[in-house]
Amino acid sequence: MRQQVFHRLFETIEKYGYARYDGPILEPAEIYEAKSGQEIADQQLYSLVDRGGRRLALRPEMTPSAARMIAGNAGKLQFPVRWYCNVNCHRYERPQRGRLREHWQINVDVFGSDSPNCEIEIFELIHDMMSALGATKDMWVLRASDRVILESILIDIVGVEREKLAPASSLIDRWAKVPRERLVADAEELGIDDKQFHRLEEVLQSGQDVLGEISPDALSRSNLATVLKGEAKDLVKFDPFIVRGLQYYTGTVFEVFDLHPDNTRSLFGGGRYSDLAGLFTTQRIPGIGFGMGDVTLHDFLSVHGLRPQPGAEVDAAVVPIDDSLMPECRELARRLRQEGVRTSVPIEPRKLGKELVRASQDGARVAVIVGVREWERDVVIVRDLVAQEQVEVPVAEFTQRVKAALQPA
Repeated sequence: MRQQVFHRLFETIEKYGYARYDGPILEPAEIYEAKSGQEIADQQLYSLVDRGGRRLALRPEMTPSAARMIAGNAGKLQFPVRWYCNVNCHRYERPQRGRLREHWQINVDVFGSDSPNCEIEIFELIHDMMSALGATKDMWVLRASDRVILESILIDIVGVEREKLAPASSLIDRWAKVPRERLVADAEELGIDDKQFHRLEEVLQSGQDVLGEISPDALSRSNLATVLKGEAKDLVKFDPFIVRGLQYYTGTVFEVFDLHPDNTRSLFGGGRYSDLAGLFTTQRIPGIGFGMGDVTLHDFLSVHGLRPQPGAEVDAAVVPIDDSLMPECRELARRLRQEGVRTSVPIEPRKLGKELVRASQDGARVAVIVGVREWERDVVIVRDLVAQEQVEVPVAEFTQRVKAALQPA
């Protein structure tokens, strides 16, 4: 199922001009400790020390690796660069619904541009990817905020001290996950008094109206504010509760949420980073991107009845009446494969009936039956396994007959 789903998504991504890349599963642990955030670095990282004494980690995410490769090849690349990948990632966390210790993820990034057109393209791509899955707009919502706007909310409106900006942002990130009393207690530890907490609560619940209170300077530095004023405003819903835990985000942050009552959770997300490549180069290479994992995607497709049926393993089977005809069967199968027909040949001798049943179970819609007497007359039997009809066909014409039988009615 994952391969079928991801294939649809790959086709959609490549229509936008993104090139596929890959990278190593082991990276220096320091790049995640420096940029991925405390939760990943301290709690979820699978790390080891190699024979050379270097600290390595199984990648928990792909973006730092992509930034390293972009930085290393910056002199050869024409920016902006559109890249995507499909890799397995590892995080040491408690397996539960929507989370496993290993998952496969599609990463999509644009490197080398500060333009809000990047946000617009990413949002358009997400809409097209969800559509490629068969999802309609009433099934999900794309919500976004901006670290620049969040900073203005906390400092300019609520009055939080700048040095407490990070823990205050973390408080907002936990807002819907813990009881209000816990939030109040945590805010008090940060020096946020009752009046400030009430103001923060009021602002966060005001939705897009809060943009009217943001300083002009912050709005001018926010790509998301620009997007929300333009023709792409219907692609995304502003939500000040969107924070995203990764430390390298510096601007727009966004998440896609499932709207089904049985799965009201974030499916995937991403954001803009202005200095991630700075770990590896003095050249400033900004970027924006997102990662879509297979675990939450599986849950989304399941609750909405969008999971595809397993695809057929083969289109046709070439079956001998007698095992002595196996060389001839392999030759016929080779000809079909050259024509793009997925074709199987028995590995062990079986009775014809059992072989035809197996072929049907594998998804084959046509069987080419090779008999001793028929082969002497230079013909084979082409059997339609769906209609249960068969006909003798000259060997010279059998590929055309099989391909015609495989055409949709």
